[in-house]
Amino acid sequence: MSNVHNGGARRSGVDSTVPQKLVHKHTSAEVLLTDWTSHEGNRHTVNALWPRHHSFYRTHNRRFDPLLFVETVRQTFPLLSHVAYGVPFGNHLIWDDFAFEVEPQAMRVPPSRADVVLEALCTDIRTRNDRLVSMTMRTEVQLNGHRVGSARTRFTNHSAAVYRRLRGERDLAEARRRALPPPPAVRPVTVGHHHGGDVVLADGGRPNRWQLRADLDHPVLFDHPVDHAPGMLLMEAVRQAAHAVSPGTDCMVTGMSVSFDGWVELDAPAWISVTPSRGDTLWAFIEQEEGTRLTAEVTVESVPRRAEWHPMAAACRARCLSTRLWPQR
Repeated sequence: MSNVHNGGARRSGVDSTVPQKLVHKHTSAEVLLTDWTSHEGNRHTVNALWPRHHSFYRTHNRRFDPLLFVETVRQTFPLLSHVAYGVPFGNHLIWDDFAFEVEPQAMRVPPSRADVVLEALCTDIRTRNDRLVSMTMRTEVQLNGHRVGSARTRFTNHSAAVYRRLRGERDLAEARRRALPPPPAVRPVTVGHHHGGDVVLADGGRPNRWQLRADLDHPVLFDHPVDHAPGMLLMEAVRQAAHAVSPGTDCMVTGMSVSFDGWVELDAPAWISVTPSRGDTLWAFIEQEEGTRLTAEVTVESVPRRAEWHPMAAACRARCLSTRLWPQR
């Protein structure tokens, strides 16, 4: 039997979204998900609506931002954890890894609505005393009926008490007080942005190296108080670093495979570096206090504005990327 849950009826032609607490957002305007259906076999269908003009995840070359894709998938983690797996509010969901790929031509902004459907399969589910401990989630995503990409992640669930033991007695107000002020940003155009306030990289003193800028007042990346640099900030830093070493208005990050190896603290400098890998891929690293906190393989492609998209080519590319980026665990 399927269970259908709705975020609310349409009002004045605008779709209602799910309550922001279900996706761990304080600002309702940042909620992308509209409703969900849970099926047997740990399968779930989640619906979303992409804005044509987002304040941070802006369109480029008439295509949606791939990090908007990532944020949409990210919002399914807390949603399904709460509504399908009984995770209490106040628990902490921690990423182990995250990988995604998008088909750039399928990411084109449509002339009207942008209806998104996410088909999620949850596997490797571990519980203790009937409480979720960890799971792997694989998601296929469609935009207006066409496959646009896929994602895979594994994350863990921790009660507030366990999280305090992992992190120590860190007070949010104290973490904010001790946070480093953001250093001067690099030029926005070099990292694929238009506004300096959206740049998360500062000069790192040598080629292909930058310092992380954590602006705690950023309305999207710091939608709610946290005691460490959030995962979306780190992935944005990797994306901006990839743009910095791949200059050109037609460049687009079309995939990442990220391993989160430790928390990035707010009161010490963190450094992002990029090295070539093979073909159109790069290796990116975030280090802090002589330890690696994040490792990522990033795919960057040149995507001409007027390139044509063929669904068979997209399907072939998806199979190749799936084999390379998401080995079974």
